[in-house]
Amino acid sequence: MESSAEAPQPVRVVLNAVGQWIGRLGRIWVEGQIAELNRRGRMAYITLRDPVANVSANVVCATSVLDAQSPPPEPGARVVVHAKPDFYEPRGRFSLRALEIRHVGLGELLARLEQLRRTLTAEGVFDAARKRPLPFLPNTVGLVCGRDSAAERDVLENGRRRWPAVRFEVRPAAVQGERAVREVMESLQELDAHPEVDVIVIARGGGSLEDLLPFSDEALVRAVAASTTPVVSAIGHEQDAPLLDHVADVRASTPTDAAKRTIPDVGEQLEIVRQLRDRGRRVVRGGLEREFSWLRSVRSRPALADPVREVDRLTEQVVELRDRARRSLTISLDRAGEGLGHTRARLHALSPATTLARGYAIVQREDGAVVRSASDLSEGEELRVRLTEDSLRATVTEIEAVGETSSAPADTDTTGGDDPVPAETTEGENP
Repeated sequence: MESSAEAPQPVRVVLNAVGQWIGRLGRIWVEGQIAELNRRGRMAYITLRDPVANVSANVVCATSVLDAQSPPPEPGARVVVHAKPDFYEPRGRFSLRALEIRHVGLGELLARLEQLRRTLTAEGVFDAARKRPLPFLPNTVGLVCGRDSAAERDVLENGRRRWPAVRFEVRPAAVQGERAVREVMESLQELDAHPEVDVIVIARGGGSLEDLLPFSDEALVRAVAASTTPVVSAIGHEQDAPLLDHVADVRASTPTDAAKRTIPDVGEQLEIVRQLRDRGRRVVRGGLEREFSWLRSVRSRPALADPVREVDRLTEQVVELRDRARRSLTISLDRAGEGLGHTRARLHALSPATTLARGYAIVQREDGAVVRSASDLSEGEELRVRLTEDSLRATVTEIEAVGETSSAPADTDTTGGDDPVPAETTEGENP
């Protein structure tokens, strides 16, 4: 279809073309939730909403199509519609003309929920690692529940009975039907943004699988996963398990159980405090008894029972060691003194001075060489005779052979006795 600003197409032509194009579309099966249903004579007008996205479509059908189901579909029911796309040209309105409407069977519903559960599990939405612990003593508890419902009364009464000082922020919301998902999400987001709310409880009483479907909605599950405040799921009874139970940080079997898990019992906590206090006293008392026992055993030891005795014993040891050291030192000194005396006596006996003191003399030449034999001398040679305390000089006037008698001994005889001058003397001795 050609057109321009100068040659535009009339509305009727455009709508007729759209209607012809839509008329060529085939029939299709559509699944959704009935948001609105109005009967007008023999016709019924339905608003079919997508349960996940905020998308809806108008469905038109004869009332006989609705009444063919037993029971007839009502607002909030999940249905499958066999329809043909239709376009109403006078108003330019698109709709689906329903040829058949069926309730979504329980098996099909469970299969879809299982598929959604697998998808969310694969994404890690249900991982235990992302679950947060509940606060020990919440200051304020946020509660999302039906208005004036039994679940609200159970949570409030049990919570205040367990801890009277706890405060609640209650946000009533539809917990069933087409408005349930939207209102629960809005309440959840409002409580999550509340600065004083420490934990959020989403509670609802029991019901059929269809009644609990809003709590398996993908949008609600993802909203709980994105919440920064810990969330407790208390939907239905023990046997009910919507997907909200898997994504919540804590799953409670009933609203009463949610109050018990969220709010500590003041009586139980006081009993725990008493038990811990008694245990602490026993531990401290036992430790003190052990220390006192050790102190008594230490005080009973001889060193502390009679310290003077121990000092006397150690004094005796010191005195004994001192006497032993003195005896050992005295013996060592005596032995050293005796050895020194023997060495002195030997030196005195071997000393040339001792020999000279007995009347011997040492005869030396002028150069200091000791004369050992008279045959080594010549007459007229000057000699030096060393005595004990002094010396004298002599001149060789005569040399006598061994055995010969000399009427006039040489001047070298200065002893004044009969002892001859010894032949062996110490060389190198100077007066």
